[in-house]
Amino acid sequence: MATPAASSAPLIEKHTIGYVPPEDRHGKVRDLFTLWFGGNIAPLPIVTGALGVQLFHLNLVWGIVAILVGHLVGGVLMALHSAQGPQMGIPQMIQSRAQFGSLGALLVVLIAGVMYIGFFASNIVLAGKSLHGVVDSVPVPVGIVIGAFGSGIIGIIGYRFIHVLNRIGTWVLGIGIVVGFVYIFTHIQTDDFLTRGSFNLSGWLATVSLAALWQIAFAPYVSDYSRYLPADVKVSSTFWTTYLGSALGSSLAFIFGAVAVLATPVGMDTMDAVKLATGSIGPLMLVLFLLSVISHNALNLYGAVLSLITLVQTFAYRWIPTAKSRAVISIIVLLACCFAAVGASKDFIGHFVDMVLVLLVVLVPWTAINLIDFYAIHKGQYDIQSIFQVDGGIYGRYNPQALLAYAIGIAVQIPFMNTPLYVGPVSAHINGADLSWLVGLLVTSPLYFWLANRDTSYRRRMMGGKLASSL
Repeated sequence: MATPAASSAPLIEKHTIGYVPPEDRHGKVRDLFTLWFGGNIAPLPIVTGALGVQLFHLNLVWGIVAILVGHLVGGVLMALHSAQGPQMGIPQMIQSRAQFGSLGALLVVLIAGVMYIGFFASNIVLAGKSLHGVVDSVPVPVGIVIGAFGSGIIGIIGYRFIHVLNRIGTWVLGIGIVVGFVYIFTHIQTDDFLTRGSFNLSGWLATVSLAALWQIAFAPYVSDYSRYLPADVKVSSTFWTTYLGSALGSSLAFIFGAVAVLATPVGMDTMDAVKLATGSIGPLMLVLFLLSVISHNALNLYGAVLSLITLVQTFAYRWIPTAKSRAVISIIVLLACCFAAVGASKDFIGHFVDMVLVLLVVLVPWTAINLIDFYAIHKGQYDIQSIFQVDGGIYGRYNPQALLAYAIGIAVQIPFMNTPLYVGPVSAHINGADLSWLVGLLVTSPLYFWLANRDTSYRRRMMGGKLASSL
């Protein structure tokens, strides 16, 4: 369902972290499918999907099964966050104040911001290398700058333009990846395409975890792209369009990576394998993936800027910045990332991906708390005015129950972790499979529900939130 505002919505987004009033709501629920489908057909998920057969030595069938299971499970959490957007009308991270308090939410907002910047910086390096691969005369540093500024323009224009580009990208990239699959399957260059690798439980679990964590990584900003939809759209519609778009797009990209490396000799870099496996259409595929990186990376810049604004607004609570402020902060972040990426080592992407894996350990308990609070405790009813008050209004500066559940949710994951900084004993015992995210969810969810419901003062605040005006 669209509102009359849909046709009159400005191209350059005027809102930042503030509440989007009914008269400014626009868009259609189906836009969420195209956003998350088109945005997930890109080099980074292709490279990640290939790890199931490259690193964990699964064969094609078991690799595909693991990829599907991971995305179908992780996508549920991601889509549940998306369904919050139309009801709340505010970005995901600032909504966390309702669960953690105005100051208690700062750590999570900071972590999310750092993660977005890490993804943005990694992707501009990938864009630079892709552009150099397409046009040899363009040096990688120049490609990095071009990719960064392309994403920057999209991010500065904002919400509506991001959706428009991904509607186009869904058709172009969707057709492109289908053509790529057909070409690879008809030009397989290896004799062990179906027999390379085998089932092993640890590798299968590790691949499931990679796919699930890919989905969970979107959780801190997924509702940012549904918050302009009319408040009366059905929760189920928002959920399913997001879920199907993200799970299907991500699964296709992950499986494409696995197929490409199995169709080429052992030991090749994934994107080199894609180029070789797609033969005569390889250059065209690389161009499509380059455009996808630039378009999708705008989401990372957009999320980073909203997180930074949220951090500042916590202390300057009367400040709700305009489009101009958002543009200035975007340029600052963009220039800083370009400077870091151009001067970084060849392992830049690997280092940032490692960092993101560590950050996900502390974002998983946040996901559990946010979803339990929204769907089981408050049932979608919050006092928006309190969320923007410096003292947190009815939600306070800190919510001890949320912070306690959050800390325990991190602690219980430690034995099951497998990150570059630390490998837990349980993970080491099962050959490196990282099940920390699953343990974190299973422990944090019931723990927070119990803590929140046994605290009488919290229940009073909850009722206050239901009775208060939400603008």
